[in-house]
Amino acid sequence: MNKYTITTKIENFAPPETAEAWDASGFAVETSTNEVHKIMLCLTPTQDVVNQARNQNCDMIISHHPLFFVPLDWADIDIYSAHTNLDKAQGGTTDTIIQTLGLEKYSVDCAHEFLRMIDFGKQVQIEDFSSILAQISPNARIINNKGIKSVQRVAFCAGSGSEFINDAKKLGANVLVTGDLKFHTALEAEIVVYDIGHFEAEILILPVIKNLIGKGVEIVYAQEKSPFEQI
Repeated sequence: MNKYTITTKIENFAPPETAEAWDASGFAVETSTNEVHKIMLCLTPTQDVVNQARNQNCDMIISHHPLFFVPLDWADIDIYSAHTNLDKAQGGTTDTIIQTLGLEKYSVDCAHEFLRMIDFGKQVQIEDFSSILAQISPNARIINNKGIKSVQRVAFCAGSGSEFINDAKKLGANVLVTGDLKFHTALEAEIVVYDIGHFEAEILILPVIKNLIGKGVEIVYAQEKSPFEQI
């Protein structure tokens, strides 16, 4: 399959012009070879992932996280990413969390580029909602500075979304589920915030990318794991 046919399929779903100005989505490495027979999908392009791709004779790497610096010895394989444009896309990273948890029936309109909202229509105990999140992130952390006992309206943001805590509150959410949280941000949070892990929040998008590409090319997943381990 032609590599530009592949990237066009992704870009029709997640238009590159919607990416943030600082983002580096698109081709990080663009070789002179156009035909692709085997693709490795990954969350983050690292040296280990590049080695895996070479060992498995992949012609191309497609990632969610972009490269802001490309090592010179990576110039032999096409590397393409869809980052903030995929975060914003309908059916993208954040929507995929909601769908994986089986909560899409509770989705409500949310006028925000990165946030997605669900409303249970009733109060749900914190413990019960925590159990739902444990399906994809058994080691999730919770910040509950106000001692909130139950939730109803929940905002989601895959990846690093702690900057949107106040936005979520203004939109009526009393909970934000995201994938990265800093200490001082946690101290100041006035709503419940779950940090489900950056890796756990976004690795779910890879099968979505695979489905976008469809048939006509072999697709394999990189062996990846979160750098954080429990002690």
